[in-house]
Amino acid sequence: MNPFDETERAAVIATAHALADAARPETLRHFRSAALEADNKHASGFDPVTAADREAESRMRALLAEHRPRDGILGEEFGASGGDSGLTWVLDPIDGTRAFISGTPTWGVLVALSGVDGPLYGVIDQPFIGERFAGGLGEAWTNGPQGRHPLATRATTELSRATLFTTFPEIGSAAEAHAFHDLAGRVRLTRYGIDCYAYALLALGQVDLVVEAGLQPYDIHAPIAVIEAAGGLVTDWQGGPAHQGGRVLAAANPAIHAAALAVLSRAGA
Repeated sequence: MNPFDETERAAVIATAHALADAARPETLRHFRSAALEADNKHASGFDPVTAADREAESRMRALLAEHRPRDGILGEEFGASGGDSGLTWVLDPIDGTRAFISGTPTWGVLVALSGVDGPLYGVIDQPFIGERFAGGLGEAWTNGPQGRHPLATRATTELSRATLFTTFPEIGSAAEAHAFHDLAGRVRLTRYGIDCYAYALLALGQVDLVVEAGLQPYDIHAPIAVIEAAGGLVTDWQGGPAHQGGRVLAAANPAIHAAALAVLSRAGA
């Protein structure tokens, strides 16, 4: 869906990439630094945040204040700020902070422009690799060490031939974990722990399914835009919209989505 004229379309796409560009140096100067420290945002469990998260989001917000002051912002580190344009920039300055503090290059910067019904355009950026995935408003492409190429999901239709990703083996509640592991027992290959990069790989045509639970909107808006532009689909575990977060099923095509949904939907509403 493209609600913009060509001038505005070009402006919002340029802004999305300017935000990702601005976040790159803020994250890279901390990545694999011996001085990097992580604070824990929650008393129960470990939910890390670093100076890199805060500085990258601050830099992106400063650009939006200058160039898109009427748009709203929803960011992981500094919450929501209102606007009157009907558009919201959804920012996750480092999706995969656990990977970031471990020196693993599977974290990413997530930027999405969203309307009231969900994402319109998204960017998944991996600064260390120099790899970017973008989709929406008529675009679906990746650019990185192997050059620029169109994005397209793959055509796997059978669970027995599918590759499945999730971040944590101990996904969600007991019911959610049971449903996920039921699905994992039916696919050819299950891999864990690469955060937003899993969604990028799905859009790239490398994997078939990504399944998660307990997500926030800023975790999933950019991946939705990129995957849908590449030909895939993203829903919750009942087949409804996923842009509010929670349980997410990302799939390469309708057939493999339907097969996975038949298993996951048993976890209940």
